Amino acid sequence: MRKLVSIGVPALLLCTSAFGQTAFIDDRSSPDAVIRSLYNAIDREEFARAYSYFATPPAGSVEAYAEGFADTDTTELLLGAAAEEGAAGSVYYRQPLVLRSVAADGSESIYAGCYTLQAPNPANFADGYTPMSIEDGDLQETDAEFGPEALPQQCGEEALPPTDAALLEAERVFAASFSNRCGGGAMEGMAAEELEPQSFDIDYRYMHETADDPMRTARLFRFFCYGGAYNLSHVYLMTDGDSPVEPVSFAVPELDIRYENDDLEGAVEEMTQLGMITRNDLINSDYDPDTQAITAWEKWRGVGDASASGRWIFRYGAFSLVSYEVDATYDGEINPEQVIGFGESP
Repeated sequence: MRKLVSIGVPALLLCTSAFGQTAFIDDRSSPDAVIRSLYNAIDREEFARAYSYFATPPAGSVEAYAEGFADTDTTELLLGAAAEEGAAGSVYYRQPLVLRSVAADGSESIYAGCYTLQAPNPANFADGYTPMSIEDGDLQETDAEFGPEALPQQCGEEALPPTDAALLEAERVFAASFSNRCGGGAMEGMAAEELEPQSFDIDYRYMHETADDPMRTARLFRFFCYGGAYNLSHVYLMTDGDSPVEPVSFAVPELDIRYENDDLEGAVEEMTQLGMITRNDLINSDYDPDTQAITAWEKWRGVGDASASGRWIFRYGAFSLVSYEVDATYDGEINPEQVIGFGESP
């Protein structure tokens, strides 16, 4: 492995991103959040904000700092579990990471290393407060493939806590696939933990297997996407245990709904299923580990008198649509019609 440098302009030259504009992130609540915010600022070319995340600036000026990014095309970031240590009224973190850097000429390099971050105790500040910031960092080029396996096992002499590699990969895929689509605000009153990804283990067998075959285990991940006045959107990712983590596509019927006099609040003249389509996000959805089923209820307006709801059961390694109901009438009553009803066996 070749030593790169401590965090400075040459190192950060390898840590920028030229992806399309992404949703604004400025979060100093945890070491991984600070690092993600740093790269979000770089991605959005908000170099003064990126510069502000460092306790000791990595360049003499914002202008000099920004000049270090001209030759970098794209980067991708993976963060492992951080080690934590308290000292003298502050908490220090060692945040492991892996970076894939693609230069403007198409050449690619992989770097692994650690950032050191400091979070002063707020109780020690009477007149002002210094938030968590980046103290230092060290990256090294590696021949390993970009992925959780390339994460450092320790930062210096300090051992790191174990990392959930599958969850880490799911977070990476989610960020790469949905960063421009998700990121909307949460509904008022939502707890912070409701915005965190959820993970579920699902035991199953394929259709051709028998009770004598060992059970397989899939991992299902649920990510908050956006929130509205009365609807919450989530996307799901999954690995069957052997294949890479991928977004789950859910089958839904494509409907043509006709109203009397084209008045949405009038009577429904006709509702015709034209075919089937797929979607990656589900509205007001939940996964039930006991039934291995995902249910969703999409309100077309706040009172819920017009809506669509579905149920997808996990069997033989995939989610299957088994029921779908639509209440197309804006009549103040909840009276859905069944569009699909296949039952739940086998």
